[in-house]
Amino acid sequence: MLHSLSRGNSQDSAAAVVDPPSPTLHHHRHSAMSNVGNSFVMKYSSLLLLTLQSATLTLFMRYTRVRPGDMYMATTAVIMAEVFKMTACAVIILFQEGGIRPWLHHLNQNIVKQPLDCLKISVPAIIYMLQNNLLYVALSNLEAATFQVTYQLKILTTALFSVSMLRKKLSVMQWVSLVCLFVGVGLVQLQPSTKSASEKVTTEQNSFLGLVSVIIASLMSGFAGIYFEKLLKNTPQSLYLRNVQLGFVGVVFGLLTMYFNDGREIAEKGFFYGYDFVVWVVIFLQSFGGILVAVVVKYADNILKGFATSAAIVVACIASIYLFDFHLTLQFTMGTSLVILAVYMYSKFVPVLVTKKPVLTA
Repeated sequence: MLHSLSRGNSQDSAAAVVDPPSPTLHHHRHSAMSNVGNSFVMKYSSLLLLTLQSATLTLFMRYTRVRPGDMYMATTAVIMAEVFKMTACAVIILFQEGGIRPWLHHLNQNIVKQPLDCLKISVPAIIYMLQNNLLYVALSNLEAATFQVTYQLKILTTALFSVSMLRKKLSVMQWVSLVCLFVGVGLVQLQPSTKSASEKVTTEQNSFLGLVSVIIASLMSGFAGIYFEKLLKNTPQSLYLRNVQLGFVGVVFGLLTMYFNDGREIAEKGFFYGYDFVVWVVIFLQSFGGILVAVVVKYADNILKGFATSAAIVVACIASIYLFDFHLTLQFTMGTSLVILAVYMYSKFVPVLVTKKPVLTA
């Protein structure tokens, strides 16, 4: 009997050990796996979208600037891109605030009652507006593939401004990558002209003007990006609110630029002269590109972002061959390869911040 009792006790203890997991634990495990899966999908889908956005924006913008037919005014396209971006970010804030009244209160407190803060944001807003206008000038005079490679100079300018303005430190390999970037862009720009009779370009090209426009746009991109980053780190306003401010100031100064540059022509032909579906696609891609970059930064890292940039260069080069009769040369291929390598190296070899452990003293 004692034997049977002890046997029964041992069975009870064994049963206690092998009890099935609780439903709560199973739910937490399932939730964790679901979150990991969602993060994976968001990471790579956002990277794919960034690659397509970067490549297709360059290709579509180039196409709209060299095709036959009525030419739209680039200044109006820049204004519409700012309007779209400002509206999209305002709608996101509306959903975050949960109603019209709190939304209006939020905008009133952070924009209307903050004139000095809006004055600070006007610096990058004006620069971004001028930069976007220069991109249209560049793509009116440079091949899409050449532009896509050369515009990676913004990595160099951003790095230099981050060192000087934010006191960031670059690793040795990052400095090497910047040298590779500079050499690669030089090889691409110094290649001999291979313009063919069948080239699908109907407007006069000025490669020197295109190159100068890209260089100035890269400098502007680097300075404005670091200035904006510094502003975001030192102020409580959200990224979406900052984009509303950027868009509003950009529209105001964009209208002034449009008036002085194309005012007479717009008075004769109208604001939307030359617009069609493709032009609206360009405006859409340009306006939502910045928001997409913010999503990528949230869900991915710099290495994957570098891969997206490199992939966009490859896509633009391949598409240019078929769309614009672009001819690859050995020099262009070598320069592009160096730029792609530089983008990867700069993203890969980010210096690791080492935190000093406190020294314990007796």
